[in-house]
Amino acid sequence: MIVEDSTVVRRLLAHIVSGDPRLVLAAAVASAEEALRELPRVRPDVISMDIRLPGMDGLEATRRIMAEQPTPIVVIADSVRDSTFGISMNALKAGALSVVEKPVGIETGGHEQIAETIRTQLYIMSQVPVIRQRGTLAVRPRLLAEPAQRPPPQQPAVLAIAASTGGPPALAQVLGALPADYPLPVLLVQHMGAAFMEGFASWLNGLVPLKVALAQEGEVPQPGRVYVAPGDRHLLLSPQGVLRLSSEKPLASQRPSATILFRSVAAAAGERALGVLLTGMGEDGAVGLTEMRRAGGYTITEHESTAVVYGMPAAAVRLGGSSLSLPLPAIGPRLAQLGRREAQA
Repeated sequence: MIVEDSTVVRRLLAHIVSGDPRLVLAAAVASAEEALRELPRVRPDVISMDIRLPGMDGLEATRRIMAEQPTPIVVIADSVRDSTFGISMNALKAGALSVVEKPVGIETGGHEQIAETIRTQLYIMSQVPVIRQRGTLAVRPRLLAEPAQRPPPQQPAVLAIAASTGGPPALAQVLGALPADYPLPVLLVQHMGAAFMEGFASWLNGLVPLKVALAQEGEVPQPGRVYVAPGDRHLLLSPQGVLRLSSEKPLASQRPSATILFRSVAAAAGERALGVLLTGMGEDGAVGLTEMRRAGGYTITEHESTAVVYGMPAAAVRLGGSSLSLPLPAIGPRLAQLGRREAQA
């Protein structure tokens, strides 16, 4: 189902969908209200959701859909620079799975790349099982008892964290549990379109106590700051403790790559490396996290009970790369605890 008030863009999206044999257009509507009326009848596998809509906006529509008839939602962002981008990010927090650029005219440069991204995201997200949003995630008490397991052998010096599908709200929850004076620098990879990364960092900066910004080449990472891999660049920590940005070819189709980040942190920090792998489709980060653990670092994966997509954490667990598996609400407090240990040392 396409939800888009502009007739021109709605037709363009329909044309894009028709170009993929894996996709069939179930409905195309001009408002959130119409989408909600049609949803029980059409029962689409995935929804393309505009944010700037007349009447009810796409954020409220996402909330309603996830509460009443959970369906995978891909947000189509009108602009990465205006206020609607923050609304798009909040739609992810409300249960949407990903955000992609709104298509431009067929004759415009870059159209086919954007169109292919839209087609791929719609198909992939149509396969994701979603659950009704009930505000806070239910956490099993048995799982929350796991932090009593063996602590890291060394006091952590740097935290590397990565996520993909479902990542922005998960990262907001984890980093939101860390104090502003958290004693470790945080290096972060989130799979997202390059055009969105600056807006994503700004959105996250407004939600969590730590200062969040895009990483810059040659920076020395400081405690209490989050360094986000910029669009279409790998983020690495050099043996000298300096941030490096690389345009090296994608690894397993990903740039930035979580595995490349984890691998560099393992080499630079060894037993003092702390790694976290959250929700995401595919296996990026699994090999790198495993290397980090083998180098003596401490690694945490998100438990299947809370992951939107358990692909990346599951791959790390299969490879033996997870020191500890925790439900999402327990990860931030665990990291805060490890940080207090560092501060008291």
